[in-house]
Amino acid sequence: MFAPSEIDRIRRFHRAVTRETGVMDQSFLGRGRPLGAARVLNAIGRGTNEVAAIRDYLGLDSGLMSRLLRGLEDEGLVATSADPADARRRVVVLTPKGQAEFDAYEAISNDRAGRMIATHPNAEALIAAMDLIASALGRHAVELVETDPRSPEALYCLTEYFAELARRFERGFDVHLSKDPEATSMIAPQGGFFVAMSDGLPIGCGGLKGHWEDATPWGEVKRLWIAPSARGLGLAKRFMTRIEEAARTLGMTTLRLDTNSQLPEAVALYRRLGWTEIDRFNDDPYPDHFFEKHF
Repeated sequence: MFAPSEIDRIRRFHRAVTRETGVMDQSFLGRGRPLGAARVLNAIGRGTNEVAAIRDYLGLDSGLMSRLLRGLEDEGLVATSADPADARRRVVVLTPKGQAEFDAYEAISNDRAGRMIATHPNAEALIAAMDLIASALGRHAVELVETDPRSPEALYCLTEYFAELARRFERGFDVHLSKDPEATSMIAPQGGFFVAMSDGLPIGCGGLKGHWEDATPWGEVKRLWIAPSARGLGLAKRFMTRIEEAARTLGMTTLRLDTNSQLPEAVALYRRLGWTEIDRFNDDPYPDHFFEKHF
């Protein structure tokens, strides 16, 4: 019996993606230029304007980046200049013609994606698989960004987090039974809130809640959540490290957190990272495990 190996399956996937994305096409999406030039145009249109940053984002060498930019300049789609703040750096912006071309690419790409979703018998599973692959391939490019917990990216993560708790807790979950449901104490300078961004999409969050009412201020780790597609890639540990750094910056020397035994992976994480279990320190109705760390 023939049984395709894992390597065979991965290579099949690579070939399928190459065909679908038009890597070999000299006219990507029928707009008259190859994929490389279109990707540079897309990066600029999405707000990455520093040439070195575009090069790093797309994984291009300096020579290829220069050729692609020169081609776009010759078409009148972009304009390159020295950065006013640092003449050693170059910045690039879309011209009106370039903006129109960017918009055309966006419309065609959105239409193709929409048709793929509409014609697949299990679109939800398809997109979940794509999320899993994108998270794995882009794991080293994920950035932890400090933001307001009321920002759209933060609210997306928090909504997903609360929904997961509602599914996993036997009694469900209602954030309004917790203190500070709006997370205002996780806004600097009281605390901090961080979102993991993967190529423009939020895939996780974590907060530092400051307690300044005591003689010795301390911090509390709150609302640590990673999207299912990005779990197992080390993001939770990165969040914990970032939150500890923020606490130190604010002058805190003690951190605490709580969790629930119905989240065994969370309990295991905190133990693995060297946190010490302590007695209950709050009256929140949901947690049954409490941890502390001094530094």
